[in-house]
Amino acid sequence: MTIDAIWSYPPGSGHAEGQDLTGYAVTTADGTLGHVEREADPHGMRHLVVDTGVWLFGRSAVVPVGVVSGVDAEAGQISLACTGDEVKEAPRFHTDSETTDPGYLTAVGDHYRRQVPRGTTPA
Repeated sequence: MTIDAIWSYPPGSGHAEGQDLTGYAVTTADGTLGHVEREADPHGMRHLVVDTGVWLFGRSAVVPVGVVSGVDAEAGQISLACTGDEVKEAPRFHTDSETTDPGYLTAVGDHYRRQVPRGTTPA
């Protein structure tokens, strides 16, 4: 996985450019995480803001799209190549302004780069 790949949908993920993923259910390797609140692409750092509901005590999580392992448009579901704990351990998302802050997003990307997606090898 290259460094820039964390901000791009992986080939074969099922994502179609222009596809609106808002409201899609989000699952991890170990269960349901929540749903997509929105997708953003500031500074070329494309990511999802996932509303975790009560799962993470009502907080949202920022997830780079390079962690997406599958998009099932028919089921309205996205699968992530990580566990719920790996999402929980990511830098905490506090305010909407962080979703456009390059420093915060770099920290998020660094966290997920350390989580080697299933079926890949580290670069």
